[in-house]
Amino acid sequence: MTIILSQSSYWELFEEAVEVETNVHSVDEFDTTWKYPQQLGQGYWRDIILSKGLALTIADYQPQDDIVSAAPERQHPLEYTFYLSGGEGCNDCFLRAGQYTLCGSGIAPKEDCYSSAKRCFVINAHIAPELFQSFVLNPTKEVPQEFQHLMHNLDQEYSTSFGTTTAEMHIVLQQILQCPYHGFMKRMYLESKVWELMVLLLDQLKSQKQHKPPTSLKSEDIERIYQAQAILLQQLSNPPSLIELARKVGLNDCTLKRGFRQVFGKTAFAYLHHHRLEQAKQLLAQGDMSVAEVARSVGFADRSYFTIAFRKQYGCNPGAYRRR
Repeated sequence: MTIILSQSSYWELFEEAVEVETNVHSVDEFDTTWKYPQQLGQGYWRDIILSKGLALTIADYQPQDDIVSAAPERQHPLEYTFYLSGGEGCNDCFLRAGQYTLCGSGIAPKEDCYSSAKRCFVINAHIAPELFQSFVLNPTKEVPQEFQHLMHNLDQEYSTSFGTTTAEMHIVLQQILQCPYHGFMKRMYLESKVWELMVLLLDQLKSQKQHKPPTSLKSEDIERIYQAQAILLQQLSNPPSLIELARKVGLNDCTLKRGFRQVFGKTAFAYLHHHRLEQAKQLLAQGDMSVAEVARSVGFADRSYFTIAFRKQYGCNPGAYRRR
């Protein structure tokens, strides 16, 4: 069964929802947790007002049915959303766990937004355009050329970009969820993490623009190459062979091999190798697993090879990094 609502009706249900009873966040008046509307499912929606023009949302909920909400044309701030579990989508684009969306300011068009009947866990930030622009100190007060698409006027349609959550981003997301402070120190800490995530997003956006896919690739082939990337990240410890991967996404292995290098600037194997080491670095930083356990969890069967690869990429042995 699918529930179809206008977006105004959808948010009216949230406005009618009751605030969650006494909880660890209730001591801070700027941090409010609401129950997910019982008519739709279960879970919570947490709103944290960090400063004027800057807000953080942490939501963990599971609809009892698929939901479609029709959104009207509307003004839109800068916004990013990280999906830690489940997923959501608008029109023909559906974001899943391990992915993010970054939206610029401007006008958002009419669109249908989807939520599946699965647990969805997201971290979202809203940033006023003028607050973002306040960091620019050049004489003209203009945002650098590569990021100007994030600052459209109110009569221009907003820009949207998508990507895969990196190990560095994941660490910051976990730090947000495990914030150890209260009161004004919590606001300072969380605000710094919101901006840290924005820096990581801008850095990845800049890198993507420097490695734009050549126009010789068909749009449907590029889409399949991104599907191949998602499969590699989902099966990090036991990835398919290049031929198996090509078959899964509907490409021949030559096209996948050539196209992957064009889109991501490296071969599929090199991309997987790099991401495994990034994941290993994150796990070592957490300190809960031994070096051998980390190596196995990210797909390195040979600990000696893992040590050599890690030292080559980060300049120190994994054991030393873990202790540090």
